[in-house]
Parts: sequence; C-alpha cells; structure tokens
Amino acid sequence: MKYIGPDFCNITSLLTDEELLIQKTANQFVAEEFNPIVNEYYEKGSFPLDLIPKMGELGFFGATLPKKYGGSEITSTAYGLIMQELEKGDSGLRSVCSVQGSLVMFPIYQYGTDEQKEKWLPLLAAGKAVGCFGLTESNHGSDPAGMLTRAKRDGDDWIINGSKMWITNGSIADIAVVWARDEDDVVRGFLLEKGMDGFTSSNIHGKMSLRASITSELFMKDVRVSDANRLPNIEGLKGPLSCLTQARYSIAWGVIGAAVDCYEVALSYSKDRKQFSKPIAGFQLTQQKLVYMIEEITKAQLLALQLARLKDSGDLDFSHISLGKKNNVAIARKCAQLGREILGGNGIMDDYPMMRHMMNLETVYTYEGTHEIHTLILGQKITDIPAFE
Repeated sequence: MKYIGPDFCNITSLLTDEELLIQKTANQFVAEEFNPIVNEYYEKGSFPLDLIPKMGELGFFGATLPKKYGGSEITSTAYGLIMQELEKGDSGLRSVCSVQGSLVMFPIYQYGTDEQKEKWLPLLAAGKAVGCFGLTESNHGSDPAGMLTRAKRDGDDWIINGSKMWITNGSIADIAVVWARDEDDVVRGFLLEKGMDGFTSSNIHGKMSLRASITSELFMKDVRVSDANRLPNIEGLKGPLSCLTQARYSIAWGVIGAAVDCYEVALSYSKDRKQFSKPIAGFQLTQQKLVYMIEEITKAQLLALQLARLKDSGDLDFSHISLGKKNNVAIARKCAQLGREILGGNGIMDDYPMMRHMMNLETVYTYEGTHEIHTLILGQKITDIPAFE
C-alpha cells in the first residue's frame, strides 16, 4: 500500500501499513460521501449532518483515545492522516471532526470525572452526539484572558452568564464545553447540555469562508448548571489552551490536504490545457508555481510527521505545534492561490476546488491562534523574551 497523494520524498516508507490503510479509508469516505455534495452545502452555507454518524462509525472522532471510551487508540500520525484527507475535501469537514475530538472529547477525557467520560465520550465517538467548544467571545479572541463570561457559585450549582462567538457546530450541539470566570477570577470549564434553561444559540450568516460548516453564537442567561457538570481536574487558562493545542495539531495536518488538492488539480489541468499549441505545464512560469507547491507540500508533510512522532513520545511542546500550524496554513494558502492562477478564469468556477479552498483557508489562517500570535509564541520561545506586552 502506498501513501495517497504527492509522495516526492517517499513518505510511504515512513508510515505503517495500518496508517496507510486508515488514510485510504478517510480518502474513500471523502471521495464517495462528501465530494459529490460539497458545492451544494457550500452554496447554501450548511453541513450535511447525516455524515456525522457515518464519521463516527469509521472511528474518526477521538480516534487516539482509549477503546473503552469509543476511541481507536491509533497513532497521532494516523489521526493526522484522517485530518489531512478530510480537509482535502473541505476545511469545514475537518473542522467538524477536529472540534469533536480535540476541543470536546479531549477536555472531557483529560479533565472530566469518570461519570462525565462514561456518559459523553462513547456518544461523541459514535457520532450519536455532537459537541462544541465555547471560549472565544466577540471582543476577546486572541486575548482569552479578557473573557467576560461569568460563573457564580450557588450552593451545589453554578449560574452562568455570558456569550461565545464563532462556535463551530454551536446550534446543533448536544453538549458544549464552555469556559467562564468564577467569582475569584479563576477560569473553569463546564458542560452545558442542549435544552438547559437560558442556554440558546443562533447561527452566524453572511460568511464568505468556511461555508460548508455551521458557525454559531452561544448565549447564557442565568443558566443553572450542577457542579457535576464542571470539569473538576483543571483550573485557569491552561485548560482551554491545552485543548487549542490539540486542535492546532489537527490543523497542521489538515491543511496539507487542502494544499494537495490544489496541487493535484492544477498539475492535471496544466497538462491538459493547451495555449500556443502546447500544454501550459510546459511553460517555465507554470512549472515554477508547481515546483513551489510540491516543495512546500513535501516540507509540510515532513514537519507534520515529526510533530506526530514527538506527540506520541510525549516530547511535543506547544511551540512545536505553533510552528506546524503557522507554516502549514501559510503554504496551503499560497498553494491555493497559485493553483487558482494556473487554472486562469476556470479557477474561479465551482467545477474546481481552488476558490473554495482559498476562502476556507482565510478562516483557518485566523482561527485557533492567528498567524501573528503564533509568530509571537515562536519569538518568545527562541528569545526567552515575551513580546505580548
């Protein structure tokens, strides 16, 4: 079995047969179940909800978690390959899986009680329940320490007030991991269940990017939550930031898929498209663009593989993931641009994926830490001098 996609430096030799089989499974799912309908859902600004249980059946959600909770205990490389193939379809498809596993299942598994794990993780893993993650607020994105959402203790309960913005799957979620400050200004995580009094949501409309995805606002008005719904094993911003680290790892892998899709379509098109009596692939400037794409994709592949190895060995630092997210999103963004250029006027049509990937990657470039924030994280890491103040 071989690696699916451009394999300029023999990536196949670095992967196990199981990892390659998992990649093939994800690739076939995207090709058969998602690609035929992606333009329809992108146009109407929604997500095909019937695919969620199918993704659960294939083991895509929380795939690295223990089997007792519905996970598959696969390697971080295999999980990354799933993310890559899903985003080869669309960033929205990868976001659904990434949020479910990294931002909902991970904090429950890492910081929750046995009861919370047993109740929610198998349902989320199977795609029988959908989760969302509430950290970002309308005025507090890159600076989550400024969050205004509050949780006030009231006997054995908490009363939560506030709102969250840019929440993937917010309006369809059965459970939301919501972060709030208590009366001592300590950040705590709570599991808010659909239907709780005072807990509502609304979809965000008018998006020009990530349209094949549901993005929502969450509103909490005197929501009464039992202390049994609090994540007891974490306090402070370390909790939500550790979840974002998991999600950023997913992105570092996922965007390779978007870049690969743009490259493969552009390469095939350039060989068939003739101008001045020869394929445009034979022109120097076209080859320059294709060479940039394959060299950057190859470097991104190798970087993602090393992140996976470090993750499985326990040696992965959050700054490593900042490097992966920052670099790989930037090159995917450029590959989408160059692919669109190679296709010329056809590049703006929905017969080809270039413009959809270009638009999606504008969101990915910003969320889970902006390009600039990751630059500052890396700057502090290599200089020991914080530039945030």
